[in-house]
Amino acid sequence: LPPLQSDSTPTMASIVDMYSLSCPASAPFFGYFGAAAAMFLANLGAAYGTAKSGVGISGMGVGRPDLVMKALIPVVMAGVVGIYGLIIAVIISTKIKAPTMTDGTMQPQYTLFAGASHLAAGLAGGFSGLAAGMAIGVVGDIGTRALGQQPKLFVGMILILIFAEALGLYGLIVALIMSSAGGGTCPE
Repeated sequence: LPPLQSDSTPTMASIVDMYSLSCPASAPFFGYFGAAAAMFLANLGAAYGTAKSGVGISGMGVGRPDLVMKALIPVVMAGVVGIYGLIIAVIISTKIKAPTMTDGTMQPQYTLFAGASHLAAGLAGGFSGLAAGMAIGVVGDIGTRALGQQPKLFVGMILILIFAEALGLYGLIVALIMSSAGGGTCPE
């Protein structure tokens, strides 16, 4: 701690302990917010992709019920986007460290750097999942309707869906890299 003033009253600098800058009490909030954002945004994309594709499958199934099972692929791919968000959220939340009791005081164990990197990881993965789910939904809706009219479009639809799914996979990869960044340690 910095030295006291001559009248022995603590200065503002001496009141602020060494933990508050690198390991503030708010740091876990950012980490948990990143986990929640990954889960929420990726599942929002998955839900949109499932609903939009389901509308297309229902429309196509009226005229060509024999193609309904083939047309379920967009729904499965949209569900995988939600799993990406779950993976990111679990990884981030398991890396958040609770404060520990040492000599009668709570000592933080989670740095602001780790909180910021986990927030960024959750947002990157979540928004990528949202974008992938929206792309899968649009392609799944129009693609399945077109499949009902021309079954030869199946391979083309699958290729487009694969590239849409890759957006979510890119977000998962970036989120894993960002969440594994070393957060350092809190000062003793």
